[in-house]
Amino acid sequence: MLLTGASRGIGHATVQLFMRRGWRVLSCSRDTPPPECRLDPERAHHIAADLGDAASLDRFVEEANAWLGGRPLHALVNNAGWSPKTPFKERLGCLNGDLAAWRQVFELNFFAPLKLARGFAAALHRGQGAIVNITSIAGHAIHPFAGSAYSTSKAALSSLTREMANEFAELGVRVNAVAPGEIETAMLSPETEVLIPRIPLQRLGVPDDVAGAIHYLCSEDSAYVTGTEIYVTGGQHLF
Repeated sequence: MLLTGASRGIGHATVQLFMRRGWRVLSCSRDTPPPECRLDPERAHHIAADLGDAASLDRFVEEANAWLGGRPLHALVNNAGWSPKTPFKERLGCLNGDLAAWRQVFELNFFAPLKLARGFAAALHRGQGAIVNITSIAGHAIHPFAGSAYSTSKAALSSLTREMANEFAELGVRVNAVAPGEIETAMLSPETEVLIPRIPLQRLGVPDDVAGAIHYLCSEDSAYVTGTEIYVTGGQHLF
């Protein structure tokens, strides 16, 4: 399994879950993983790369494919993402967001998953594997805290998931998405707790909630599932 954005939050929890269930993991993040995310070198390999930078992404694909050495890849999880914030916690919208920042958001949140899917298509074909794109509840409705650039990039990723599912089926590769809601990670705004009354399950999610859905979509249990987006929102998306 190859997972991006592995150094914290959902990425860290997902890597840990897959390793507990016997998977071998190749992880990627811009930063060096903190001590609590260090992995067993016998079953995991980490490559540092800035996937928002085209040259760095290309180097990562080359190095990762060299590490695979012709072995099959059974899962690609596009988890890395960026949601820019202002110093004053103002929502970055269509009128006040820096267009250069919009391009950076789309480069990481949208173009990187597409480039990685292309870059590992042969390895995924060998493994008859699965791709899971991490989208967001913000890609389907106006969100009070997520900015417009982030929200529209995740909406675009949802659409890309459908297109990829159709085209990658020819390679025997399934493509699905997981759309988290309010998950307790570093990306979450402290003010998010005011949204709990809007969540039917009356709590914030935790990274393991998302990791379990990702594992399902990468496992044989979902062998006939493709082009699907699973909401991990505690029911928040219903309203």
